[in-house]
Amino acid sequence: MTPSYPTRRAPLTTMADGTIKQVNPFTGTEVWTVPGRGNRPLSVPAAATTPLADIDVDHHCAFCPGNLLLTPPEKARMVRHGGTAGDGGGGQLRDGDDWRIITGLLPHQLHDTTAEFRRVPNLFEIVSYDYWRANYGFTMDADTSARMAAYISDDDGREHVRRTVETRLRASGAPDADATADLTEPELIERAGGFFAGGHDIIIARNHFAPGATDTGQLASSGTFTPEEHAALIRFTVAATADLYGRNRYTPYVAVFQNWLKPAGASFDHLHKQLVAIDERGVQADTEIAQLRANPNMYNELAVDYAGYHNLTIAENDHAICFAGIGHRYPTLEIYSKSATPEPWLQSDEEVRAMSDLIHACHAAAGPEVPCNEEWHHKPIDLDMPMPWRVVIKWRVSTLAGFEGGTKIYLNTISPQSIRDRMVAAMYRLRDDGVIARDLRIATECRLERNSLRYNPFLTGR
Repeated sequence: MTPSYPTRRAPLTTMADGTIKQVNPFTGTEVWTVPGRGNRPLSVPAAATTPLADIDVDHHCAFCPGNLLLTPPEKARMVRHGGTAGDGGGGQLRDGDDWRIITGLLPHQLHDTTAEFRRVPNLFEIVSYDYWRANYGFTMDADTSARMAAYISDDDGREHVRRTVETRLRASGAPDADATADLTEPELIERAGGFFAGGHDIIIARNHFAPGATDTGQLASSGTFTPEEHAALIRFTVAATADLYGRNRYTPYVAVFQNWLKPAGASFDHLHKQLVAIDERGVQADTEIAQLRANPNMYNELAVDYAGYHNLTIAENDHAICFAGIGHRYPTLEIYSKSATPEPWLQSDEEVRAMSDLIHACHAAAGPEVPCNEEWHHKPIDLDMPMPWRVVIKWRVSTLAGFEGGTKIYLNTISPQSIRDRMVAAMYRLRDDGVIARDLRIATECRLERNSLRYNPFLTGR
């Protein structure tokens, strides 16, 4: 007899022996959690530490606040009102609550304010400025061109750009790396375009180490911020995303992500996010868009509501919700915006803050020693259908091996239920201690309204 196989499997199935089989409803990824394999620690503590009294904490790595000229020229910074030495020496200011964004600084102005977060170009772009020029005829906008000219006209700025060009050439093994001192200004401008108009940026947090740290193993992570500080980071990142879209008309999508610790792909253990403008929506987005056209309500039905029916919801507030993800290669948390506005940069401050509070709570509950990837997903700017803004946090606590490669069935040592239990217990404690937002509703406190994601116009009548 020919065996029959279901054409569509349930996202979550528990077998008689306790094996949990998962199928991601959007990607089709199959994941098993086998009993007895999950009793292992999540954290990856530093192998060796040094007392902070013995090191210069402001110069520990290239991202530290004492090394502002070791990165390419800064595009923007986020500072606190009242917590700075000045107001930026004439840089452009944009106000917002207790924080502001400053742009247009020259090297001698970098220490006039204290940057809590900096936005700088990536020295080694995934999609380079030359890629956009060669394939699309991209040219930088007038404001960026004027900023580059002003920077290179400044003696310190020109030397900074020259040394940055030299650093990149040396790292790539270019034979002319030692000849940068002889470059004319037009030649320097030709080589430096990516440091001003490139589409791969890094958002760098101020401190390498957590407040009150005593040794190098106590790192500053997303979870060691206060909720207010984390909200500033998220708002700054959202603004940078909108800026990249606005300056390159050939970009249909800006990928936003954060790699925390080396097992998650981080080059530095100094907290930073990355934004990359790309000329494709990406395979995952294309797959989901095809499904979305068939079922515009799928993010409610297959994600948030399904998680609620299976008691996987972890926490929520009025504008966002978090649950344990199903069918991921790694233990995963998913945070969805409930907003009817798909674009993060068009959402209200309250809606963005709600997302930030849940993201922050997830990082704080996991702890700074858990390697993770934070991935942002939002509606591509040229898409004619709404998609909710959502953030996925993947704990990189396992290594893919031969079984996964041969079967494409992935072993996840922690079940969604176990993820929920770990996070709920930690969030209760952190909320009581005032570490995370106090207005979060946790576990059974959640309202679990059906179709709570308001992106779907068929539900809202828009």
